[in-house]
Amino acid sequence: MTDISAPVYYDDDADVSTIETETVAVLGYGSQGHAHALNLNDSGIDVIVGLREDSDSWAEAEDAGLRVETPDVAAAAADRVVMLVPDTIQPAVYEAIKDGLEAGDTLQFAHGFNIHYGQIEPDEDVDVTMVAPKSPGHLVRRTYERGEGTPGLMAVYQDATGNAEAEALAYAKALGCTRAGVIGTTFQEEVETDLFGEQAVLCGGVTEMVKAGFETLVDAGYAPEMAYFECLNELKLIVDLMYEGGNMEMWNSVSDTAEYGGLTRGEEVINREGMEEILEDVQNGEFAREWINENQANRPSYKQYRAAEQSHQVEQVGGELRKLFAWDDEEEASEEVPADD
Repeated sequence: MTDISAPVYYDDDADVSTIETETVAVLGYGSQGHAHALNLNDSGIDVIVGLREDSDSWAEAEDAGLRVETPDVAAAAADRVVMLVPDTIQPAVYEAIKDGLEAGDTLQFAHGFNIHYGQIEPDEDVDVTMVAPKSPGHLVRRTYERGEGTPGLMAVYQDATGNAEAEALAYAKALGCTRAGVIGTTFQEEVETDLFGEQAVLCGGVTEMVKAGFETLVDAGYAPEMAYFECLNELKLIVDLMYEGGNMEMWNSVSDTAEYGGLTRGEEVINREGMEEILEDVQNGEFAREWINENQANRPSYKQYRAAEQSHQVEQVGGELRKLFAWDDEEEASEEVPADD
């Protein structure tokens, strides 16, 4: 059996009492923000949610029994400030709250983009850490309520107090992540692997492969509905098997014909050179610079790409077919993820 190279921490490795006297400001009440705030509160941690005065989530957080303040007020009252607003607005939020950070406080993230690429540069007298559940926020909350947890990542970028790691693990335990296991990493590793995975495989790679497969079948004269089912709809069945037991669980579950065809033909659609170029752009900061400039220009390319995606035939065909499916509306409603705030 292959040993795991990264350190993995569980409940016995963390002590929530390490941060029991802290006040934690959770900035944002979206997918991750609401889960962090509620789980911490249920773990006995003093929580303040930081939101804009005109935020639609203000009343929702108060109804959940949480104290809500504007980000600057929340940060000034807290010992630990957790950035759970979207990456693109974090630098502006940091500028608004940085005067409230005192020596010995902690600035914490769930994704290291702005620290790694220098968009946020904290003072040297504060701890800078990361606790990142590897799951959507609604599952972080739901599994916690069941007495379970979701796996997570933990990293220390700056340890001004000498207690940064212990306190980050305590936070992860209060969140429920150490019930499943927390992997130790670095800001650099988390950011670069995350961006590469999103672009080359999980989001960019998969959607382009789906569209290319769909277009290949339709251009060859096959019904768009058949192309949709074979190239998009059945993808969930395959991914679920891979999620449950890795690639071999999937190969063991499909037909021998599917396995042989996949093993002998799959490599033909993969461009490793292209993947290496994507990784290089992530490592050297080219993608980060491009995305930062895109946002500063009000996202012209982003809007164009998104419009093209929405108008693609696979979206139109899928939209009509999904109306025919016997969805479980109640189950679907329970899967809704709040927007980031």
